[in-house]
Amino acid sequence: MNPAIETRAAKMTPGMASVAPLLALAWPIVISLLSYSLMTIVDTLFVSRLGPSALAGTGFGGTLAFILVCFPMGLIRAVKALTSQAVGAGRREEMHAYLAAGLLAALVMGLSVAGLGWIVAEPLSRISATPEAAENVRNYLRIRLLGTLPVLALVALQEVRYALGDSRQPMRAAVIANAVHVVIAYVLIALLGQGVEGAAWATVGSQCLEAALLVLAQRTAGFEPGRLRRRHLRALWSLGWPTAVQFVLEVGSFGVLSAMLASWSETDIAAHQIALQVCHVAFLPAIAVGEAASVLVGRAVGAGRIALVPRIARTALGVVALYTGSCTLVFAVGARPIVALFTHDPSLSRLAEQLLHLACVFLVADAANIVARCTLRGTGDVRVPALAGIITAWVMTPPLTYLLGRVLGWGAVGAWSGLCGEILAGAAFLWWRLCSDGWRKSAERSHVHANAHPIPAASG
Repeated sequence: MNPAIETRAAKMTPGMASVAPLLALAWPIVISLLSYSLMTIVDTLFVSRLGPSALAGTGFGGTLAFILVCFPMGLIRAVKALTSQAVGAGRREEMHAYLAAGLLAALVMGLSVAGLGWIVAEPLSRISATPEAAENVRNYLRIRLLGTLPVLALVALQEVRYALGDSRQPMRAAVIANAVHVVIAYVLIALLGQGVEGAAWATVGSQCLEAALLVLAQRTAGFEPGRLRRRHLRALWSLGWPTAVQFVLEVGSFGVLSAMLASWSETDIAAHQIALQVCHVAFLPAIAVGEAASVLVGRAVGAGRIALVPRIARTALGVVALYTGSCTLVFAVGARPIVALFTHDPSLSRLAEQLLHLACVFLVADAANIVARCTLRGTGDVRVPALAGIITAWVMTPPLTYLLGRVLGWGAVGAWSGLCGEILAGAAFLWWRLCSDGWRKSAERSHVHANAHPIPAASG
């Protein structure tokens, strides 16, 4: 290690592995994600008043929309790890190039996904159990996909801001956009009677607003796209494609689960949607802590302080375990009044309560899974975790959903039991990899890459 890198590494003190810097980065992300959760809960509350068919349409349509953007989203999220490693190496100016690479990917893939989604919306909607639900799925999905480009641009902008240690500006943009969403959703759904289409337009509108707010913030901070080189695009692809494939196949597995439920009954998919929205309150803060850990790990790797990686991971695990453990107690004793906020249909209420009780089995493990995955991504170790995630997702969830849900007749409870098995197996493997130092060679390669190239001058 040369003297300049040694100096930067010395400044990367063990205090990075304490709770304070982790929470300083994480709490604005928590607020951002909880505001997203509030947005989806508000949509669910409004749409649930229209009946199970509308709720099934928005639930399954939203899942399909997310599946279609998973690959580009997973690819672009590599911007955060690459930028944080560059910051740790004292090469903050690389931010401009990685942001440009992410925005270019957002443009190309955003337009492609929107066009593809419009075509496949019709055949995918036919999976639904009833013609009414199918129509709702098709209409909701086509409108939602109009927001693909701003969503992907938003991801690129967020990832760079997080890597630079600025999680507050994205938080402000998210809170403003999601507050506006609530107003738009109320007007379109409750006042104008636009139903699921109104919910979709409200979401697209808020996404465009949030992206515009971050564009304005980035213009103030400065942006020099002329720094982009082919090596930045290669680095984005190399680090991003395993995670992108993993996202697609894991969410695809979850999509199969949702498709099975949608084809069985409106009650199954509606209960699934209610329980999923409630669980957001538990796992979204865990995602925020994991994202903060990923930034700190990336900086440690860039600075050559690789020994800090397990300590940062353990600190993050302690934080999320405390929070999700508390959520487990709330769900265990309060499932009935929570579900009553969404529906008074007796059969739907009973099923949603059962799903929340089942969620108590895996909430802490899900948080551990998230932290381990984010930590490994921050080191550059993405291929083995991606393969493991794909295997557990497809070996566990669809087969067990069919066996327990269809063959044994457990319905949504069987599907969530299979999901529980996937989460527990994934968490166990990822933490074994963290504890066994299987990530260390990837971290060393990431350190070399972050310190290998001169900073290019901006063109023009």
